[in-house]
Amino acid sequence: LSSEVSGRVISISERFIPGGFFKKDEILMQIDDTDYVVAKAQSEALLRQRQIEYNGAKSLSIKGYRAEAELAAAKANLAAAKANLVKANKNLNRTKIRLPYDGFVLSKDADLGQFVNPGSKLGTTLATNVAEIRLALTDQDLAFLDMPKPSYSDAPSEHRPSVKLFAIHKGQSSEWYAEIIRSEGVVDDKSRLTYVVAKINDPYQLSSSEKSGSDDSNTTQILPMGTFVKATIIGKTISNIIKIPRTAIRGKNELMFIDDDNRLQIKTVNILRADADFAYISSGAKAGDRISITAIESPINGMEVRTAGDPEIETDSASKTLPEQIEQ
Repeated sequence: LSSEVSGRVISISERFIPGGFFKKDEILMQIDDTDYVVAKAQSEALLRQRQIEYNGAKSLSIKGYRAEAELAAAKANLAAAKANLVKANKNLNRTKIRLPYDGFVLSKDADLGQFVNPGSKLGTTLATNVAEIRLALTDQDLAFLDMPKPSYSDAPSEHRPSVKLFAIHKGQSSEWYAEIIRSEGVVDDKSRLTYVVAKINDPYQLSSSEKSGSDDSNTTQILPMGTFVKATIIGKTISNIIKIPRTAIRGKNELMFIDDDNRLQIKTVNILRADADFAYISSGAKAGDRISITAIESPINGMEVRTAGDPEIETDSASKTLPEQIEQ
C-alpha cells in the first residue's frame, strides 16, 4: 500500500495495525488535504472563467467578430480547465487511503505525523475474501487430473478438480475444501514441476461468523495466510485397475506370482501409478492371481514356496490373492 500524494499523515484508523481487519472502502489513513482543497477551489474558479471566455468567443464567432482560431483556443482552454478539475478531485480523494476489498493489515510502515511522498510505503495488506494455494505437480500427476483447458474465460465450477486441504491448526488436524481454478501455465525450468492454483473462499470465516452472529472460534475453522498445507486432489476415474500393497512390488515393476503348484513365477506388470502405500496395476495381472507379499532374499522362477493356509504354516500370511478389479 503506497501513497499517491504528498502530505503529512493526520489520522490513522484504529484498525490500521498489524492483524487488524478492515472493510472495503473503509478509510484507513488520512493525509492532510489542505493544499488539495485549495487546488480544487482554484480549478473550479478557473473552469468558470474558461467557460465564460468560451461562451463569449462562441457568441462573437457566430456574429462574425471572432476568427475560428480564437474560438478553438477558447475551447482548448476550457477542456484543459476541466481536466485540471478532474485531477484536483482525484488528488483530493487520494488523501483518504482506502482499499477496494475486505482485508487485514500485515504490516504498518507509516505513522501519525509522518510526511509521505508519492510512492512512500504505508503498509502491506491482504484480501480476506479468498485465499490461493500453489500446488506443485509432476507431469505424471497431471496425467491423472481433468484440468480445464486454458481459455480466456473461467472454467465452469463443475470442471474444476476438487481439493481437500489438511493442516495442523491450534494443535488439531483441520481440513478445508477448495478447487483448482487455474494452472500457472509453465513448467519450472529447475524442478520440472507444474504449479496449479487452488482457491478457498473466506479463509478467515468472516462471512460465516457475521451470518451466525457468533465470535466463538470453535464454531469455525480459519486458514491463516502463510499456512503450509497438504492437499489431496480428486483425480480421474479409471476402470479395471488392481490395487496391491506397494511392498509387493519387486524392483521397478515385477511381481512374484504363485501358481497352482505353489511355485514362484516372476513376471513384469504395468504399474499405472504408485503412492506410498499402494501400487495400481493396469495389465500383467488379473483378479484371482496369487502373489507373494513376503520379501524373499533370492527368488527364482520355479522356486517352491509355502503359502498361507498350508497346515504346517502358523506364521503371518505369505501370499495374497489379488482382489476383484476396482475403480480407482
